[in-house]
Amino acid sequence: MNLGESIRKNTGWIMAGSMSSRLFGFAVGIVLARLLVPADFGMLVTIQIFTGVASFLAAGGMGEALVQARQVEDRDYYVVFTIQMLICLAIYSFFFVIAPWFALWFDNPLYTDLMRISALNFLLRPFTATPKSRLKRAMRFKVITIITFSSMVLSSIASILMALQHMGPWSLIVGGLVGSVANLFMLYAVTRKRPGIHFDKAVARRLGSFGIKMSINEIVFYLRSQTSNFIISRMSGPTLLGLYNKADSMSMLPAQTISGSTYQTVFRALAKIQDDVNQSAYIYLRTITLVTVYTLPFYVGLFWLAEPFITFVYGEKWAAAGPPLAILATTGLFRCISNPSGAVSAARNRLGYEVRIQTETWVVLTIGCLIGIQWGITGVAWGIVPSFAYLALRLAWLATDSLQLRLGSLLPALKPALLLNTVLGATLAATDLVLPGDLKTISPGAYLGSMALAGGMVYGGLFLYAPIEDLKGESLRWRRVLRLSRERPEE
Repeated sequence: MNLGESIRKNTGWIMAGSMSSRLFGFAVGIVLARLLVPADFGMLVTIQIFTGVASFLAAGGMGEALVQARQVEDRDYYVVFTIQMLICLAIYSFFFVIAPWFALWFDNPLYTDLMRISALNFLLRPFTATPKSRLKRAMRFKVITIITFSSMVLSSIASILMALQHMGPWSLIVGGLVGSVANLFMLYAVTRKRPGIHFDKAVARRLGSFGIKMSINEIVFYLRSQTSNFIISRMSGPTLLGLYNKADSMSMLPAQTISGSTYQTVFRALAKIQDDVNQSAYIYLRTITLVTVYTLPFYVGLFWLAEPFITFVYGEKWAAAGPPLAILATTGLFRCISNPSGAVSAARNRLGYEVRIQTETWVVLTIGCLIGIQWGITGVAWGIVPSFAYLALRLAWLATDSLQLRLGSLLPALKPALLLNTVLGATLAATDLVLPGDLKTISPGAYLGSMALAGGMVYGGLFLYAPIEDLKGESLRWRRVLRLSRERPEE
C-alpha cells in the first residue's frame, strides 16, 4: 500500500469513527440537554478550563514525540510513561489541595468535590497515553477508532443513567471518568504491553525537545480556546456560559470530525516523508482541497439554519445559543485552513514558530472577547471571529514557507470548495425565499428538512457531475461507490 492509499484508508477509519462518535455524541447531547439545565454544563466547562490546561502539562507533548520520531524502542515508551506518571501525580495533588479555594472563588461549594473527582482522570492518563502512541505510530487508527467509540458509548450510558436520577453536573463528571477507565482496559487488551518504570536522561532529552514545544503549543491553543469561556463564566455566570458553550461546541463539530480526523494521518505521513519537500507540498495542498470541499458545506448550512436548528433539536431553553452559532459558522473556512497547516508545522518541527503564532492569536481573541462581552454571548462570538482569520493566515504562511511554496498556492487548492459553496449559499437563499415565510417558526422541522434537501441535492449533484478538474478523481470514486451500492441488491 502506497503512502496516499495509507493516508486515505486510515483517514477513512478515523473519519468514520469520528462521525459515528459525533453523531452518537450529538444524540446523547440532546438527551442530556433535555435532562439537565445549562448551568450543569456551565459548571463542567468551568472546571475543564483549568483541568484542561493541566492535561497538556501531563502529556508533555511526549506522546506526539514518540509518533514523530524516526525510530523508537520499548525503552523510550517506558521513559515517557515514567515521566508522565510523576507529572500526573503532582497535578492531581495540586487540584486536590486547591479545590476548596476554587469553590470559594466561584462562590459554589459543590466545585470542591467536582474538581477532586474530575482530576482523577490525571491518574489514568499515563496508562492510556503510551499504548495509544504505539498504535498511532503503527498507523493502527482503525483500532483506536473502535476503542474510542466504545469508551464513549459506555461513558454516555453512565451519564444518562445518572442524569435520570437528577444528579446534575455529577452526571457529566462521573460519566467521563467511566469512559476513561474503559479506554484504559481496552487499550491494554489490544497492545498487550505493560507499562514499565525506567528513566534515561538521553531519551528524555531527545523526546523532550520536541515534546516541550508541542506541549507549549497545545497549552497556548487551549488557553486561547478557553478564554471566551473564562470571561463569560466570570462576568456572566454558568447559565450564559452553558448557552455559549453549546454554540461553540456545535461550531467546532464539522472541523473536528473531518479536518481533525485528517490531521492525525497527515501528521504521521508528513513526519515519515519530512525530507521530501515536493511530496509533502502535494499532500498539504491536496488535503486543503479535500478538507474544504467536505467540511465547508456544513458551515454554510449552520450559518443559515443555526437558530431553528438549536430550537428544534435542543428545545426553547437553548434558543439563545442560535445567534452565536450562526456567527461562529462564519469561521468555517479559516478552520479548514488552520488544521492541515498545523500538521505541516508539527511534522516539520517548526513548532517554535507556531507557538508564537498561537500566542499572537490568543491576544487578538482576548481583546475581541473583552470588547464583545458588553453585548453578551453574541458580542463574544463576533469578537473571536477575527482571531480565526488571523490564525489561518499566519499558519498558512508558516506551512507554505516550510514547503517552499508561495502563500498564493492556496488559492487554486481552495477554488473547488469556494465554487461549490457559493452555489450552495445561493441555493439556500433561494429556497428560503420560496418557502412560506412563517414555516421557520410554525414547523421548524419541516423548514430544516426542506433546506437540507435542497442544499444537499444541489451540492451533491455538483460534486459528482460538475466538470471540476481538481475533483475529477474524487467524484469518480464516489460515483463508483454509489453505483456499486445500487447493483449489490441485484447480485
